[in-house]
Amino acid sequence: MLLDTAAMYFRAFHGLPDSLKAPDGTSVNAVRGLLDAIARLVGEYEPTELVACWDANWRPHWRTALVPGYKAHRVRREDPDGIDVEEVPDLLSPQVPIIRQVLDALGIPIVGAEDHEADDVIATLATTSSVPVDIVTSDRDLFQLVDDDAGVRVINTARGMNRIEVVTDAVIREKYGIGAAQYADFAVLRGDTSDGLPGVAGVGEKTAAGLIADHGDLDGVIAAASDDRSGMSRGSRAKLTAAADYLAAAAPVVRVVRDLDLGDIDARLRPVTGKRRAAVEALGEQWNLGGSVGRILTALDAR
Repeated sequence: MLLDTAAMYFRAFHGLPDSLKAPDGTSVNAVRGLLDAIARLVGEYEPTELVACWDANWRPHWRTALVPGYKAHRVRREDPDGIDVEEVPDLLSPQVPIIRQVLDALGIPIVGAEDHEADDVIATLATTSSVPVDIVTSDRDLFQLVDDDAGVRVINTARGMNRIEVVTDAVIREKYGIGAAQYADFAVLRGDTSDGLPGVAGVGEKTAAGLIADHGDLDGVIAAASDDRSGMSRGSRAKLTAAADYLAAAAPVVRVVRDLDLGDIDARLRPVTGKRRAAVEALGEQWNLGGSVGRILTALDAR
């Protein structure tokens, strides 16, 4: 099980009241919500391994070099080292170090990669895994990793933990009329305003899906746009031709990286015992994590 950790703690923060506080006044709603979500997922889907995938850089330089507007609307400021700082609610920022502290005490590895996003870590681990993989995320960009033959699916939490959708290739085909392997190219055409990707002007989701279905992939679409015998409408050809520079730049931005060197990761789930358990319980007391600590310890004990 691969966690899109930031997406999960953002949703936890917005889903629980910020009146949940530690004795020192620090809000802990994101910490509690994340722990409860992990406990529920471990209990329901019974993974044997678990990784908290992390954004070492949520807006990698190589992606912004290709598409300067990539996630630009979410930048709060640029720090002295030239790394963009994401706009994060004031009450959430202090919780992130606590989340890392608790995950570490639980023995759940936190894995990131320099100048890459959690999506790339997830992609690498999913692609190289020798066992089936569940990807927990609310980000539909990761639909591109779904692979029924390899047993890779997405546990989609976009509608909340009580309305989880298990995404397989069949689900993607039913929703969009294309396969999971075509999803990234479809997303390039459609664009994604939440990531600052404009897409091809005048090409919406339905048209993008139709183009990919008709021509196989983005290269096929681009080739058809330059061939007046391809059967593509004149209007679509004009729109795609006008967007040639965007398409060339956006494709590698949208496609996740699958070959990072992440080293050896011991992600096996095991009961939390001895000094490690005492440390987790101490953190629960320190940060007033209530029943969330007991629930995740119980879930891990069962593995």
